[in-house]
Amino acid sequence: MTGGAGYVGSHAVKALVDAGYEVVVYDDLSAGHREATCGLPLVVGNILETDGLRQTIRQWNVKAVFHFAASLSVAQSIRDPVGYYRQNVTGTLSLLEAMAAESIQFLILSSTAAVYGDPLETPIIETHPTKPINTYGETKLAVERALPHFGLAYGLRSISLRYFNAAGADPDGNLGEEHSPELHLIPCAINAALEGRKLQIFGNDYSTADGTCLRDYVHVTDLAHAHVLALSALEADKDSNVYNLGNGRPISVLEVVRAVERVTGSKICSNVVGRRSGDPAILTASSEKIKRELGWQPQYEELEQIVETAWRWRVSHPHGFKSRQLI
Repeated sequence: MTGGAGYVGSHAVKALVDAGYEVVVYDDLSAGHREATCGLPLVVGNILETDGLRQTIRQWNVKAVFHFAASLSVAQSIRDPVGYYRQNVTGTLSLLEAMAAESIQFLILSSTAAVYGDPLETPIIETHPTKPINTYGETKLAVERALPHFGLAYGLRSISLRYFNAAGADPDGNLGEEHSPELHLIPCAINAALEGRKLQIFGNDYSTADGTCLRDYVHVTDLAHAHVLALSALEADKDSNVYNLGNGRPISVLEVVRAVERVTGSKICSNVVGRRSGDPAILTASSEKIKRELGWQPQYEELEQIVETAWRWRVSHPHGFKSRQLI
């Protein structure tokens, strides 16, 4: 699993192990955490290193690849398109080259709702036009478009999972979200509540009820379970496919802030700044296809459930993965 020491990747590792699979993590630890692999085999390497990928595949007798390793900040992608194309597109081509050379035929791709751009209608279904408005979305779409060609040439079968907003933390308390810098709304709001500093809100002049962006928050454990179902589908000879992963509920930035206030019991002071380039006003998923075809059913659909797990992780890990459990 590439990127298995990162946020969603580490939760997927846990779900796969719980389902009885053996997992080896391949991660350069630039954004991931060694502690998040929970003692499982870890190969430290970059996906641009094709020979290292091939050696890892052979050494661990890999049968399927989950691909999480990517740069994923929308704002940063606009400032650094070279870096994003290098890591997300060239890096994935390096991985696909290694897989083809070693005859690996199953790939589950971590993709994104950013491939859709500004939606023409919501909730978004998988056949919605793909017109990204930022570099991050463009790089993920480029990878998705490459996969059928690798299927035709090398027999690769793949499932691309288009996440909406991954959020929350492992309910068991062993894994959570830790980025540096932290960019995601829920952990940023929790940090603001704990530390008494202002939370930045990027734009309050969107065409929404309260003027802030609407997003679809899906619990990271539910995302992780979808990856297990995707692998099972490929193992059962299902065709390559693409699926949305979201709860289908539009939630505004201010609604998230209020939910964090309720869970933490702390008032959050906020500061409205300009919109971020590349941010659509509304992104909400229809996940009916993966429910119907793979039997996926999210277990954490309520916003406060999601926030509660993120809060428990943050309080029990005040210094991130290197913290000693306090509760």
